[in-house]
Amino acid sequence: MHHRYDVLVVGAGGAGLMAALYAAKGNVSVACISKLYPTRSHTGAAQGGIGAALGNVAEDHWEWHMFDTVKGGDYLTDQDAAEVFAKDIIDVVYELEHMGLPFSRTADGKIAQRKFGGHTREFGKAAVERSCYAKDRTGHMILQTLYQQNVKAGTLFFNEFHVTDLLIEDGRCRGVVAYELSTGELHTFHAKAVILAAGGYGRIFKITSNAVTLTGDLMSIYYRKGLPLEDMEFYQFHPTGLAKLGILVTEGIRGEGGILRNESGERFMERYAPTIKDLAPRDIVSRSIITEIREGRGVGRDKDAVNIDLTHLPREVIEGKLAEITDLARTYLGLDPVKDLVPIQPTAHYAMGGIPTDLNGLCLSDGNGGTVEGLYAAGEQACVSLHGANRLGTNSLGDLVVFGRRAGIYAAQYARQVEFADLPENPQAESRDLFDSLRQGSGKENAAVIRKELQESMMNNVGIFRNGPDMAKQVDILKDLKARYRNVTVGDPSKRYNSELIEAMELGFALDCAEAMTASALNRTESRGAHDREDFTERDDVNWLKHTMAYKDLDKPGNVAIGYKDVALKGFTRAFEPKPRVY
Repeated sequence: MHHRYDVLVVGAGGAGLMAALYAAKGNVSVACISKLYPTRSHTGAAQGGIGAALGNVAEDHWEWHMFDTVKGGDYLTDQDAAEVFAKDIIDVVYELEHMGLPFSRTADGKIAQRKFGGHTREFGKAAVERSCYAKDRTGHMILQTLYQQNVKAGTLFFNEFHVTDLLIEDGRCRGVVAYELSTGELHTFHAKAVILAAGGYGRIFKITSNAVTLTGDLMSIYYRKGLPLEDMEFYQFHPTGLAKLGILVTEGIRGEGGILRNESGERFMERYAPTIKDLAPRDIVSRSIITEIREGRGVGRDKDAVNIDLTHLPREVIEGKLAEITDLARTYLGLDPVKDLVPIQPTAHYAMGGIPTDLNGLCLSDGNGGTVEGLYAAGEQACVSLHGANRLGTNSLGDLVVFGRRAGIYAAQYARQVEFADLPENPQAESRDLFDSLRQGSGKENAAVIRKELQESMMNNVGIFRNGPDMAKQVDILKDLKARYRNVTVGDPSKRYNSELIEAMELGFALDCAEAMTASALNRTESRGAHDREDFTERDDVNWLKHTMAYKDLDKPGNVAIGYKDVALKGFTRAFEPKPRVY
């Protein structure tokens, strides 16, 4: 089947819905393709809040938020992106409020705000209340609000469609090809502008907070075109996932006063971040937890977790402001946070890297300012270099709506100025070849077995603590897994709702993301933010204050070519000089 729209959005999470909404406001035809029904998108898993310097509870300013974002990113954050973000997010939060998002409220009716990791007043002096929240269901409420607004705006949705190819020719994107789950048919979508907003790739790890759909499909497809992925070595482990399960325990639990304790009951974060303790940035807290476990102070049968303690908080806070995580602990662990300590461990959570873009969401083709005409990206899929080497809590939801909005506005503006470009002669050829190889192959490899080996090896070799020998071993493991993947055959011959076929395809995408990530991490011989190397323990601004650009070697399968892009060390009105990162 063939479809034609001015602007096509891939992904219906917070970034995709925001992009679609603001594109629709630009008087162009808009369609949105999603693997899922939109309100089931992974943005709904974001619990704690969206950071903005509203100053409703305590004095706050956008400059402070910008500083925290740059420092939190270990000075790899592009400061022009941080300034745009810290200013725009204030207006966007009020826009969401006016759309009907049910924020929690202060006693005088203003949007309520609470403390969150890494967010400070007066450039680091003390923690500040900056996170705007809707109890602990903030992401869910953003999805509901934006989906309703898109229905009102007339956005057309294609749900349970999986994008299999980007139609890029002569430096311009002309549309996408997508697989319809309910029929097994391929569809060609012709568009003037395409916005990619399909989320991250956390399913390459064994323990993750990510939904099973987050396999990095569009990152992989972009990479397969010989285009770069930026800063893939920087992957964030959220410090608090439910032990063994990885289910997210919001940072808001510490913002409300939760305390991390080791086996002896010690509040150990006082030793690692004496100023803001449990509210240090996520990379620091995750490493602190793993250090406690490594040194024998963990809890549980396997001593591989620590406890989060809420028992000193009033019941109304736990069951009111933290209702969702309280229910999750009761349901999955049989523990009641009102009276029980809850075991947690770090869980693979968020990709700081992705498809490189400029401040308006336009995709970059290299590290020197080259672009892909008509192609935009936003959200976790994209890398506008807002988060640098480590993202602050709440800045993900802010990233979605700020840069999703900008991508939608500029994609619509572009679409109004151009005509449709011709499609390639046989636009579905590559997608048909992909499915034919999985359906008709004679190989005996099993996708589920390869997936398990991928997830376990990535967790062990490219996790929170890294070193050269382990990552070099992982490069070889990935080459072997990719060779075996070429011999995967799908046994289910059905066309409709063939989940085995989809999962096998997604595994190929995930392997690409793992390949780019591992090569980028092995190449960066320093420790910065979430990238912590035991063999190169110091941050090295002389040699490594630059972004990594990873390219698939199209001539030598399994090889990754590395390039670089400069870091923007100045904003438009402010600049923060790189300094030692202490809290």
